Amino acid sequence: MDFTFSEEQQAAAEAAAGVFADVAPDGVPSPADTTGAVADDFDRALWAGLAEADLLSLLLDEAYGGAGLDAIALCLVLRESAKVLARVPLLESSAAAATVQAYGGEELRSALLTRAGRGDLVLTVAAHGRTGHDPAELAVTARRDGDRWVLDGVQTAVPWAHNADLVVVPAHTDADRTVLALVAPDREGVVLAEQISTTGERLAELRLDSVPIARVDVIDADGAWEWLRDLLTAGTCALALGLGTAVLRMTSEYTGKREQFGFPVATFQAVAVQTADRYIDLRAMEATLWQAAWRISSGASGTLPAAADLAVAKIWASEGVRRVVQTAQHLHGGFGADTEYPLHRYHAWAKHLELSLGPAAAHEEALGDLLAAHPLG
Repeated sequence: MDFTFSEEQQAAAEAAAGVFADVAPDGVPSPADTTGAVADDFDRALWAGLAEADLLSLLLDEAYGGAGLDAIALCLVLRESAKVLARVPLLESSAAAATVQAYGGEELRSALLTRAGRGDLVLTVAAHGRTGHDPAELAVTARRDGDRWVLDGVQTAVPWAHNADLVVVPAHTDADRTVLALVAPDREGVVLAEQISTTGERLAELRLDSVPIARVDVIDADGAWEWLRDLLTAGTCALALGLGTAVLRMTSEYTGKREQFGFPVATFQAVAVQTADRYIDLRAMEATLWQAAWRISSGASGTLPAAADLAVAKIWASEGVRRVVQTAQHLHGGFGADTEYPLHRYHAWAKHLELSLGPAAAHEEALGDLLAAHPLG
């Protein structure tokens, strides 16, 4: 097993670090300062900076102005973005565009991909189903009506839906297949009900009432939704890793300076043991993320399907990011709750990621089912 990154992947991570270097986490809008949404829009200036650095087109082919890189490169960039709590739809828009490229028709690719790579077109994905606990592809129905499709249903917690140009919506058909429809939020029959994340950002409950969608705007290729869902999962794990890395660094710096009884608290055994445990969490999150991202990027076969690697990555990311921020809050004491200090923002974002990934117990059960279906002996 070799997790050495290619020169192109490393270059993408370095470019991302350069763009995000100007983002101050303590300047990110705080959910503690308002009862409503912290902002009406994402960080458009940062979005423009990512476009200028060609980081919005990483997964696109050269024909669409992209670099032709893979999921690993995207996860490296996402890891950097989470370190500074970057308020941009980088994961959703990149994953949606990559799916259009891999599974969409030529007319759809020509209409969307170059604009998406330049940042002129913002995409997001409805991936949480009706309640956040049921499969997203079962929350909306799609039926054929002549040369178009008609959608009905509800999707919850859609990120950036109020600001995106198109929402990719998975929907199931009478033939028990899943299609992906690209829906404009201002289209007739579409209603966005505001929801607020733990981060304070605006989410949306997306309600679809007999919404007509042209056939060209629907991807009905087999495997499209599964591939998009897996890419979103790996990207969310990358965000958890980046956030946890920043929080552990913040905790290390604080405990190295904070003194009690004339010594830095970092020298106390109880503190050192807790931070060491969190370091182990991060290393496990890292190893399982890159394994899952590699399976997605390479399409390599294994004793178990790629879903098993994704389940393991989700288990570690969901529980690991929670443990890291909880330990950080504990070791910072009351200072960790100070709204002028960025740690409470990281805690809010970590909770959002944990909820997005879902409970580790559910992923452990899914992993058990895969092990039962694919005996290792």
